[in-house]
Amino acid sequence: MAHDGADVTLGQGILLDDLMSLTGAAIAPAEEVLEKAKQAVRATVVEDGRVSGKLIEANQFAAHGLAWLATYVESLRQMQYWADKLTGEGSFTEVEQLIHQIAFGEYLSQIAGGIQMNQGEMVRLSDLGLDAGALSAFRTDAVETLMARGNTQGARTRLVELMQERSAEITVGKTGLDDELEMIREQFRRYAVDKVEPNAHEWHLKDELIPMEIIEELAEMGVFGLTIPEQYGGLGLSKASMCVVSEELSRGYIGVGSLGTRSEIAAELILAGGTDAQKEKWLPALASGEKLPTAVFTEPNTGSDLGSLRTRAVKDDNGDYTVTGNKTWITHAARTHVMTLLARTDPSSDNYKGLSMFLAEKTPGDDANPFPTEGMTGGEIEVLGYRGMKEYELGFDGFKVKGENLLGGEEGKGFKQLMETFESARIQTAARAIGVAQSALDVGMKYAEDRKQFGKSLIDFPRVSGKLAMMAVEIMVARQLTYFSAREKDEGIRCDLEAGMAKLLGARVAWANADNALQIHGGNGFALEYTVSRILCDARILNIFEGAAEIQAQVIARRLLG
Repeated sequence: MAHDGADVTLGQGILLDDLMSLTGAAIAPAEEVLEKAKQAVRATVVEDGRVSGKLIEANQFAAHGLAWLATYVESLRQMQYWADKLTGEGSFTEVEQLIHQIAFGEYLSQIAGGIQMNQGEMVRLSDLGLDAGALSAFRTDAVETLMARGNTQGARTRLVELMQERSAEITVGKTGLDDELEMIREQFRRYAVDKVEPNAHEWHLKDELIPMEIIEELAEMGVFGLTIPEQYGGLGLSKASMCVVSEELSRGYIGVGSLGTRSEIAAELILAGGTDAQKEKWLPALASGEKLPTAVFTEPNTGSDLGSLRTRAVKDDNGDYTVTGNKTWITHAARTHVMTLLARTDPSSDNYKGLSMFLAEKTPGDDANPFPTEGMTGGEIEVLGYRGMKEYELGFDGFKVKGENLLGGEEGKGFKQLMETFESARIQTAARAIGVAQSALDVGMKYAEDRKQFGKSLIDFPRVSGKLAMMAVEIMVARQLTYFSAREKDEGIRCDLEAGMAKLLGARVAWANADNALQIHGGNGFALEYTVSRILCDARILNIFEGAAEIQAQVIARRLLG
């Protein structure tokens, strides 16, 4: 194992050479607690031999708590995978060891004492129907040692000292990705530092759209065709590459990091459900950035309940469709060329089975006339953050869609087609959350170093350095969970569970980091002129879009219990 000295100790006496055996031995007890929790929760939600949706809702706190417990256990597994990989490469240095130690110390302690689902809700094992006996088997020597000595003030202080020494490094600790992906990271980090970060706060304060110049440069860099196969004009890269690009652009500004999301979702829809003609027409145009897409799913009063959508698409004698209805929370709607539009084609249905997906063409608008297409109107929704693409309410009245633009050429498949994109969308959202969390650490650490109080820098106070250390640790935990789901996606393995966990944890980490960074700024953090005020607003949306945290936990719980 590579480190700065064989006899060095971390925190309060964990030998570096003992760390890997301790963390490795702690995973099985955590898995055992999870299995007991599954059995206990399942006993409360099974009716007539089957998991009941009604009973899951009645026992929602326990079900969602189970989702969080499973997320923590998977996080520990992936941190161990990361540490094993770096150890094998001889690159598990003191920084990585401290991150690993603190992560295990904190997450094991939360499993034992209460997992923070958000700032106001903590779930304990008793909420999942487990008694003290479940914890007795959990508290092995390895778990007890890590809980007692893993996340100590000494470990946190030492990690921040090393972070200061290595401030020129792009990430705190090695990510475990290969050199090619780290070269991609470096390229997009440089771009974000040069072109995004100097302007992002002004775009936010003025509530301006991200300039077309930025979009054109991202198109030239291949952002919109990153994972589209080469035969359709894309780069054909992995989901891990998409994670890295999303991280670094979102670190600059979540609006810029989210530009590629629209193309990612649209391309996934077309690749999975489109006809050959639709793939040939749309994928090259999306990959080059010639055509900018937007996702048009959500309606007023439906939220995540997509099965209740009421927007209608009626087929005429020529095989074309006329769309009538309203949509809301549509990102980047004005400047785009095509909408992935979900509408009801079976008027007799009242659930997801009557929905169809369209590649609905429109004319891009400008400031003077944002929605020039006949049969379509729109109005901006003013928002706290996530402003660079703007949010809109849309109205359709006699809006025309060509019959050839029915995705897959078959009605009633829209919801199933959309479900096939959820894995990639949630992996991408988790990556954006990591970027926002990293930006919070960046500004929080710089302020803590520069700001002097009582004769010394803020970073010299343990409560401040402790916040920064935990920010760095949880970024790495969320990152490894996200990379794991990306690997599974690339290998063709079903990963809706893991992608959901990555999004669930990543969103919480982004919000916690932004909140802690603002706290470090004190009163200045509450001033609009400081970047951290924007980061806080941007971080808040991550727990809501692409499935609110509660919906995400519900989906995870159903998969665990089913």
